[in-house]
Amino acid sequence: MTGYTMLRNGGAGNGGQTCMLRWSNRIRLTWLSFTLFIILVFFPLIAHYYLTTLDEADEAGKRIFGPRAGSELCEVKHVLDLCRIRESVSEELLQLEAKRQELNSEIAKLNLKIEACKKSIENAKQDLLQLKNVISQTEHSYKELMAQNQPKLSLPIRLLPEKDDAGLPPPKVLRGCRLHNCFDYSRCPLTSGFPVYVYDSDQFAFGSYLDPLVKQAFQATARANVYVTENADIACLYVILVGEMQEPVVLRPAELERHLYSLPHWRTDGHNHVIINLSRRSDTQNLLYNVSTGRAMVAQSTFYAAQYRPGFDLVVSPLVHAMSEPNFMEIPPQVPVKRKYLFTFQGEKIESLRSSLQEARSFEEEMEGDPPADYDDRIIATLKAVQDSKLDQVLVEFTCKNQPRPSLPTEWALCGEREDRLELLKLSTFALIITPGDPHLVISSGCATRLFEALEVGAVPVVLGEQVQLPYQDMLQWSEAALVVPKPRVTEVHFLLRSLSDSDLLAMRRQGRFLWETYFSTADSIFSTVLAVIRTRIQIPAAPIREEAAAEIPHRSGKAAGTDPNMADNGDLDLGPVETEPPYASPKYLRNFTLTVTDFYRSWNSAPGPFHLFPHTPFDPVLPSEAKFLGSGTGFRPIGGGAGGSGKEFQAALGGNVPREQFTVVMLTYEREEVLMNSLERLNGLPYLTQVVVVWNFSQLPSDDLLWPDIGVPIMVVRTEKNSLNNRFLPWNEIETEAILSIDDDAHLRHDEIMFGFRVWREARDRIVGFPGRYHAWDIPHQSWLYNSNYSCELSMVLTGAAFFHKYYAYLYSYVMPQAIRDMVDEYINCEDIAMNFLVSHITRKPPIKVTSRWTFRCPGCPQALSHDDSHFHERHKCINFFVKVYGYMPLLYTQFRVDSVLFKTRLPHDKTKCFKFI
Repeated sequence: MTGYTMLRNGGAGNGGQTCMLRWSNRIRLTWLSFTLFIILVFFPLIAHYYLTTLDEADEAGKRIFGPRAGSELCEVKHVLDLCRIRESVSEELLQLEAKRQELNSEIAKLNLKIEACKKSIENAKQDLLQLKNVISQTEHSYKELMAQNQPKLSLPIRLLPEKDDAGLPPPKVLRGCRLHNCFDYSRCPLTSGFPVYVYDSDQFAFGSYLDPLVKQAFQATARANVYVTENADIACLYVILVGEMQEPVVLRPAELERHLYSLPHWRTDGHNHVIINLSRRSDTQNLLYNVSTGRAMVAQSTFYAAQYRPGFDLVVSPLVHAMSEPNFMEIPPQVPVKRKYLFTFQGEKIESLRSSLQEARSFEEEMEGDPPADYDDRIIATLKAVQDSKLDQVLVEFTCKNQPRPSLPTEWALCGEREDRLELLKLSTFALIITPGDPHLVISSGCATRLFEALEVGAVPVVLGEQVQLPYQDMLQWSEAALVVPKPRVTEVHFLLRSLSDSDLLAMRRQGRFLWETYFSTADSIFSTVLAVIRTRIQIPAAPIREEAAAEIPHRSGKAAGTDPNMADNGDLDLGPVETEPPYASPKYLRNFTLTVTDFYRSWNSAPGPFHLFPHTPFDPVLPSEAKFLGSGTGFRPIGGGAGGSGKEFQAALGGNVPREQFTVVMLTYEREEVLMNSLERLNGLPYLTQVVVVWNFSQLPSDDLLWPDIGVPIMVVRTEKNSLNNRFLPWNEIETEAILSIDDDAHLRHDEIMFGFRVWREARDRIVGFPGRYHAWDIPHQSWLYNSNYSCELSMVLTGAAFFHKYYAYLYSYVMPQAIRDMVDEYINCEDIAMNFLVSHITRKPPIKVTSRWTFRCPGCPQALSHDDSHFHERHKCINFFVKVYGYMPLLYTQFRVDSVLFKTRLPHDKTKCFKFI
């Protein structure tokens, strides 16, 4: 206090006051400088820190120099815009960073998968290599086993005999000629194909004497025969036509013999030659009587015992229809079984046996023993007694009302014209044929003509005389079509005929009709039969039958086939493998050389049986000439044991005798591309389907821009020569399976229905198995047959618009069935399905099998088909009646049998038993 007073008052003097002022000024300058330094240095740093930490501040006022609110700093407009841009960029950067991290994670996962796939590929390659080694070892082992069990075989080298071949050593007696001593087998190797050389008769002097119709018919059928060759050097057989001669030409035996020995390939004795003498008249000359034919075979209708060499020569039928096909409209039906007359006979014997034996003949010295008894008087008395008894209505006439036809001695001459005789036979249940009284006349043209006419009109032949040689007797089972009764049993004939039941009588009439159509009716059938008999005797297999070459129409595919929910919804049904089962062709039944030998052995040592007239088919078990289907088990070779099982195992495998089998769809279409494409798409994923053959039945080709669906199996579009419904059943060479599913382009079937039908067909391979059933009915007021499509519990037909059948029937329909039926199908553009049902029922004598369909058969909304036309049913009525005329009877059979699946009623889990129930 004192000091302060003193200083205030200047108590210490002026010097002290000055120092204080100076010190005070220095302090102020230092403080001011420090303050300015702080402001100039730290304030920018603080401002910079604030600006950099503005977006990280959570609450205002946390720090002393904390960031302020944006609204306080961004008061200027452009600052606000920059802030918004900064905020947007920051958000995008954050999103991109998150995506980058996600992609990095996915890349890491994919890298792991790639490494795993590489390891799997390496393992698969190793497994594949091991499998290839196993397959190679298995194939090698199989070949070794086959080599141990089978000898090494190769086709023999074809050795052709020299042109100047001297022939075989001559037999002691020319009448003793048989195949082993008069036929040169070296010209006919097993692999030769049986080539036949036919001489041109016009190049020889006797050719001008031949009947023009016979010669023309023979030349026409020879040109069309599959075995005929123009190269005589490789021929196995040589055929020459020598008759029938024109009237009144008579060729002397010496002159005919000279012409025969002058043939270019006769080779001194005529071995491997066939001399054919066809007859059109009942009085045809026996041209080769007293003619030395050497080692040549003779085929004609008249033989004496001294001429005929059993097992070497051939008895042929007369050539009645030379240049024309039989008129089926004039042939009477085979029903009713019983006709007006029980039996009939008309004839007149011009010369008795005793008078004929008094004549001198060249072979008379060869007859041994006493003259044979003449039973003709006893036959006349017995038959007249039956007629007079009136127990049955019979007609026997032993004297012709008009001049009898010329005939051989002791032969019963024909009466009247052919038309008159046929009218009487149409009224006859049986036709009596009395053989010549001379037992040395084993067959005559008159007897052969009677036999031909009886078979033609359905009168069962009754031959009196067991010594007769019927046509092709060593090959045909004549007991199935005719009765051969010894003449001493003539008193028992009436009893025998009365004892035959109607069913047996109808079977004999039907078999006789078959024999007539197949072997006797035309020039082609006679010539083919002669060659077939010789070929069967020398044990050469038949040539393969012709298949229809498929002319494929190029088309583009690649359109992904859609999946129809109605088609794909099979519930819990496992229909079978789709992708795991590649296309597989059924094993074809190929006829081997041993089979022909066994057939030949049976026909000679057991009972005369059928021989193979037609070429065999790849799928034909045997294809006998009578076209009887032998069914599965007689030619369809099983290729493995049945899979068996139940539940899922049953559904996943076909099992049975042929556990691995597929089928081919044949679809006929005409000018409906959209409907066709939809139908093809519905086949996508169908199990056991090997391919689809589309028969393009339209003259214009498909559109170039049309894209065909890809259904997982090949689709072949086949071009046809003309618009014909018969094209549906052509045996296309591209069909490699036995099973064919014929289906219309507007048919609408589910996959499970098709698979069920396929399984049912496998149990009845010789029948038509399908979905839409129809039946025939007898119209009493109009006395004709009607076609009926009403729903019924009874059926006799299954339409082939959705049906399974065997390819074997495609060959029969196209090449064996009478052409008149196919012509009517083309005329009406209708009835091909009825024709196929007639054919199969005629062959098997069984009705078709209907498989129940749960869904609409026709495609809803599709354009109308031919069946909607008003005339459709009228045409089908006409077709049925015409087909009955052609077959001679109604081959369709009624059935109440239908096949249903319990799976259509009840859904069962996989662990339960699942089978098909037949009701």
